[in-house]
Amino acid sequence: MKSLTRTQVLIMAATAGIAVANVYYSQPILHAIAQQFHISAEKAGTISVLSQIGYGLGLFFLTPIGDMIERKKLILYLQAGLILSLLLVAYSPTLTILYAGSLLIGVFSVVAQVILPMAASLVKENRGKIVGQIFTGILVGILVARVYSGFITGWLGWQYVYLISAAMVFCTAILMQVDFPSTTERFTGSYGGLLKSTFAQLRRFSLLRRSALTGMLAFGTLSAFWVTLTFYLSEAPFNYPASHIGLFGLLAAAGALIAPVFGKLADNGTPRRSLLFATGLTLVSILVLILLPGAIAAIWITVILLDIGVQATQVTNIAVIYSLDHLANSRINTVYMTSYFIGGALGSFIAIQLYNAGGWGRSTSFMALLAVAAFVNVVTGRSTSK
Repeated sequence: MKSLTRTQVLIMAATAGIAVANVYYSQPILHAIAQQFHISAEKAGTISVLSQIGYGLGLFFLTPIGDMIERKKLILYLQAGLILSLLLVAYSPTLTILYAGSLLIGVFSVVAQVILPMAASLVKENRGKIVGQIFTGILVGILVARVYSGFITGWLGWQYVYLISAAMVFCTAILMQVDFPSTTERFTGSYGGLLKSTFAQLRRFSLLRRSALTGMLAFGTLSAFWVTLTFYLSEAPFNYPASHIGLFGLLAAAGALIAPVFGKLADNGTPRRSLLFATGLTLVSILVLILLPGAIAAIWITVILLDIGVQATQVTNIAVIYSLDHLANSRINTVYMTSYFIGGALGSFIAIQLYNAGGWGRSTSFMALLAVAAFVNVVTGRSTSK
């Protein structure tokens, strides 16, 4: 079995984090984009939804290819596409082109979901720990994305968020050309056969089905919260600018710091206990919002607890599903992460509609429904058998 050096793990974590951050840049700056294009909150919210839909499309149609070709080569192709998509958004003359660029950013940001199964295939011992470290890079990317985009928008304008990101992706593309170990066992069929085999993984493992549903519900809760929080804080009585809204991402840093802990718990054979804690914490975080409506302190508490809960759910699920069949890691990851981001896109879309129809109270009730469903799904799971 191959191995990874500490430097290689660091490069992979940084590359994954910088790539996935692009899906989240728009969330704190939707109000600024809406003002420039003279569009409603609903139309601006579509930008975030499209990025998440694009991510789901990239997951399903592109990441399984990691079981067919050298993953490092696939990562390079995806990074090239991501750079071009970022430039398209930055120089968008119309809303239609902005929408198209946002969708493509999501498609090519799946670099992170090629790196995770790549790492899992290159290690045997402490797989959960290594995956947790790389996932920490992803979480840091997500958290920094919200702070960075809010700050850059307030300082230079929202277009520079994407121009600077294109430069960062270019730098990590160079770093990823270091000498990583190669995998020799690959899927040898056609692309169509590969996609058919991806569906087969869902039928093959009941644990994968349950994990995918839990992840879908958890991420739907998180996405619904962040996409509506932007508009809630932009309006009275808060009236916060994009730079201040982005700073709320710093409160979620605990989720990134605690991710490796749950990876170790999965290595030690206690994933169900981790999931019960994680989904329970997610539910509590939303109940805080409902019980203390309009309190800024309640939002602070929710940001911290929600991020810990959702990210702990994610890293535990990922560590577990990578133990199912290392030869199909990319396809298994595709099933799980496609479900995950479908949940995120649906959560964002439905929450925006509910927010426009009934305000913050109606959207938080929807979040609570998703969180309860995730917790019940874990509670009713009798074992972690395949």
